[in-house]
Amino acid sequence: MSKISVTLNKLDACRWTIPKTGGMRVPGVIYTSEALLREMGGDESPQQVMNVAYLPGIVKYSLAMPDMHWGYGFPIGGVAAFDVKSGVISPGGVGYDINCGCRMITSKLNFEDIRDRVKDLVVALFHNIPSGVGSTGVLKLSPKEERQVLTQGSRWAVSQGYGSEEDIETTEDHGAMAGADPDKVSPRAIERGRDQLGTLGSGNHFLEVEVVEEIFDPEVAAAFGLSVGQVAVLIHSGSRGLGYQICDDYLARMVKKMNELGVPLPDRQLACSWLESQAGKDYLAAMACAANYAWANRQMLMHWTRETFEKTLRKSPRELGMKLLYDVCHNIAKLETFPVDGKMMELCVHRKGATRSFPPGHPALPVCYRKVGQPVLIPGDMGTGSYVMVGTEKAYQETFGSTCHGAGRVMSRAQATRVSSGRQVAREMAERGVLVMASGKGTLKEEIPEAYKKLDDVVDVVHRAGLSRKVARLKSVCCIKG
Repeated sequence: MSKISVTLNKLDACRWTIPKTGGMRVPGVIYTSEALLREMGGDESPQQVMNVAYLPGIVKYSLAMPDMHWGYGFPIGGVAAFDVKSGVISPGGVGYDINCGCRMITSKLNFEDIRDRVKDLVVALFHNIPSGVGSTGVLKLSPKEERQVLTQGSRWAVSQGYGSEEDIETTEDHGAMAGADPDKVSPRAIERGRDQLGTLGSGNHFLEVEVVEEIFDPEVAAAFGLSVGQVAVLIHSGSRGLGYQICDDYLARMVKKMNELGVPLPDRQLACSWLESQAGKDYLAAMACAANYAWANRQMLMHWTRETFEKTLRKSPRELGMKLLYDVCHNIAKLETFPVDGKMMELCVHRKGATRSFPPGHPALPVCYRKVGQPVLIPGDMGTGSYVMVGTEKAYQETFGSTCHGAGRVMSRAQATRVSSGRQVAREMAERGVLVMASGKGTLKEEIPEAYKKLDDVVDVVHRAGLSRKVARLKSVCCIKG
């Protein structure tokens, strides 16, 4: 990666600009605060914001959210939009875990209903939800079934008895991205996906029981079905080995053809193809398959979570009232229409570690949320909890309908493991009131709370900048990790 001097100019309390230099086609804009910038230290994500601005067809600016940190090619927390006629698509702008995302389930339960059963719940969830590196589920899909998953997404899972039509209504894109073509997915990727459906995975993936601690916007909270003291579940997972392999396959293909692009780039990790080329179209079709796999995966995880609550608490589905609030993805590229210089343009919006944030009235939203705006789910580290926010018109106008996706790392996994050496992380979490179970101690060491930025600081930036508004804050009760 070429080293380029990064100049940050403060625009206001929440925005810093990187002026066009060298081969940059547009300026960079970083949403952050002075405190978060200082905390980044030597993280090179601002340089990656600059590098992304070199890509052909990029529109308006290269963006980064306050949870940004170094990633492959694009920074994690990066957003960039490209003209569909003259622009490119880059797997590094989507990420390896295609359609990694969050799903929140609300319930009729209050914390008092589970206070004495939290340990039972975390043990049962850990037993019933397959997790960990290379974990496999109870299903082994036939070739025909896997093709159906890759094209139908959540709807396939529901058709097999894993949930209801109501779940599909409150899933982004109704849980199925158009244009998916299994023929564009390699045999190796197909094989990796065959027995991983319905598994949580490893790393920062989790399933967490939370309690609503504070309401900021009563009107929107009521529309989302949230109230103080209420029990909710947040699931964070993605497309597993299938998505990783698709990214790897297409990066290899595009790196080989970089010279044919005819455009000098400062980093080979920005390997890309023209959106209108065969390689670009093939990647979009394969990426959609991974996105649909991820939606089906989270749908099944939710179904087993409901079953676990029913059996552990000995309550009926009606008594539990476990309902999908929303499912959002945050590693994706989508063809969407936005205003650019006074006219509407069709763009390919890359959101890598960034969440969609659509305003009230947008036709892509479920009817039940159209008056208030899109639910935005922002998880923190395993000891913090999460925020529910709502999409805004300002995000639609300024950031291609995008906001942050989480707390964002400040330590690498290796660094976090060194810092936590000799510590009993599970015991520390229990002392903080959060019961944690994981398939290995290594995961807990990598995921210590101090490895992440403070969630409140990140959320405050996007709230003050108007990219999404606070609706509710939830605290962790128990968590299972891979």
